[in-house]
Amino acid sequence: MTYSTDFPRGPARLALPANLQTALWLADLGLPALPLREGKLPFGNCTACTSSKGVGPCRCGDRPNMKFAGSCHCPAPCHGWAAASTEPGILASPAWATAWRQAVALAYHPGGAHLTVVDLDNPDAVAWARENLPATKAVATTRGQHWIYRGAMQSANKVRPGIDIKSRMSYARWYGPGTGPITALPDIVRALVVREESTRPLRGEVDSSSLTRATWDRSVAIGCRHTDTFVRTGLDRGLARITACRKQGAGSTAYGVARFLANQHAECPGPCGLETLGRQVIDAAVDVGVPEAYAERAVTRGGLPVVAVRAS
Repeated sequence: MTYSTDFPRGPARLALPANLQTALWLADLGLPALPLREGKLPFGNCTACTSSKGVGPCRCGDRPNMKFAGSCHCPAPCHGWAAASTEPGILASPAWATAWRQAVALAYHPGGAHLTVVDLDNPDAVAWARENLPATKAVATTRGQHWIYRGAMQSANKVRPGIDIKSRMSYARWYGPGTGPITALPDIVRALVVREESTRPLRGEVDSSSLTRATWDRSVAIGCRHTDTFVRTGLDRGLARITACRKQGAGSTAYGVARFLANQHAECPGPCGLETLGRQVIDAAVDVGVPEAYAERAVTRGGLPVVAVRAS
C-alpha cells in the first residue's frame, strides 16, 4: 500500500474536525481509524458497554477485556482498537461527534488492514532494526520510528528493549504517511513474539538433558542434495548467531536459524538429517541459558523436526 499525501478536501470535509478529516482519508485507503483522547488513549466505553454483563441487546461485557463474549451494536467508539472503522457513516456519525471534538490524536488498527507495525521506541531500537530487519515503510514518531509491513500477526509488547509489535488486537497512532514502499512481513518479525523466558545467566551448567551431543554428518543425510561444506557452513553461522545472544534473544534467534536451515533442504529428496540439525540448534540455545522446552518449541515452529537425544 502506498499512501498519497494528497487527499480529498471538499467543502463538507473541510468543515469537520481535522482528525476526522484524516480518519475519513484513512478509511478511503482501507485503514480502520479511531480517535484518541489525552494520553494517546482510546475513549472509554459507554455505560451500556461497561455494564452489559453479557445480557440484553449489548452483550459485549466491556470488550476488548472480554468479560463476556458476544456481539456489540453500540454506535459509540467503544472498545478501543475494536471500534476502529473504515465506514464513513460510522466515523462521521453523531455518536462519534463528541469524541472527535475532544480528540487530540488519531489512531488506526493495523491488523484490520492486514498490516503490522514494528514500534521502535528509541534510537537504539531503530539501530537494531536497521541492522536486523528488511527495509520497509518507515514513519517518524516522537521518540523513534514505526516500521510497517504487509501482513498481520499477533500483537505483543516489549519483544525486545524498546520494541512493540502492533497488529491484531492493537492500535497504532497515526503520525503520517512515512517514506518508502511497504514490504512483506518477514519471519524474523513473527519470531519476535515467540518469546522465551528471559535467558538466565550461566553458572557452569545448563538445563539440557541432551548430554550426548548430536553432530550432523553425511551418515544421517544420505538423501541430501547439498555438499557437506554447504550444510556445515550454514549450520555453523546459525549456531554462532545463537551463541552471541548471551543476554536475550537466543530463543527467537533459534527459531530463525531453524527456519533458515529447514528452507535450505525444502527441495531435497531426503533424508537430510534434519533431526540432528534441530538438536544442534537446541543445544546451542540451551548453552546460553534458554530453557530446553522453549528451545524445542522454537526449533519445531521454525520447521525442523525434533527428536530428543538423551543419555542412556
